[in-house]
Formats: sequence, structure tokens, C-alpha cells
Amino acid sequence: MSIDSVFVHKMWNDNELSKMVKDGVPFPMLSDAGGRVGTAYGIYDEDAGVETRGRFIIDPEGVVQGYEVLTPPVGRNVNESLRQVRAFQLVRESKGKEATPSGWKPGKLTLKPGPDLVGKVWEVWKTEMAFD
Repeated sequence: MSIDSVFVHKMWNDNELSKMVKDGVPFPMLSDAGGRVGTAYGIYDEDAGVETRGRFIIDPEGVVQGYEVLTPPVGRNVNESLRQVRAFQLVRESKGKEATPSGWKPGKLTLKPGPDLVGKVWEVWKTEMAFD
């Protein structure tokens, strides 16, 4: 979502995103013309008429699970955003019986939260991330 029009989003998707993300972004892009949503999340600068670059991952109940806000000169990583959405989905589907280590990707080992994991997260991380 941005203050850009749906037409600008389409041009950006067709000419940029489709070349960066295989099969395109799997969710709709929305327009926040006027900045109402950006204002609610504290990223809309009314004086300048622009929004700071923010990414908010919101679960089906409307709870913000993750967010990142960057100043305009710093680019975002669409693939990292998609990785995080997939990680949140996996954790949600497992009802908290699985957790994802730093850098987790679909198909990689997950963590099983509990007393046996304390002090051993690095072992899973080292095994999974060493050859990534």
C-alpha cells in the first residue's frame, strides 16, 4: 500500500516487481491516496504529502505481527518480506509448536519451542545456515 495510485502500482509491478519476484507479488497492492492508513500507522508525513517506507505484516485477526520502517533512500527486500510472511504462516498453522530460526526458508528445519531448546538454538541455526 502506498499513496501512489493503482495505475502507478500496476506500472511498478509490470516493469519492476515482475522482474524481481518470480511469479509476481502474491497479494494485491492497495492505494492510500490521502494517507489515512499511513497516518494510522505513523508513517505519513502530511506536510510533505508522502509516506515513509513501511512494511507491516498483519495476521487474519488484524494484529501486527511484524513491521519495518525505512527512510526513502534505503531499499526494501521483497523476497525477505515474503520469507517473513511464510514464516509467520508456518508458526500460525503449527499453533506455536514450531518456530523459525533467523533466515529460515520454507523446507528448512524449524525449532520446537520448549525447555530442551534452551541454549541449543545455535546448533539448529549453524546446521541450517552453514550451507545456505
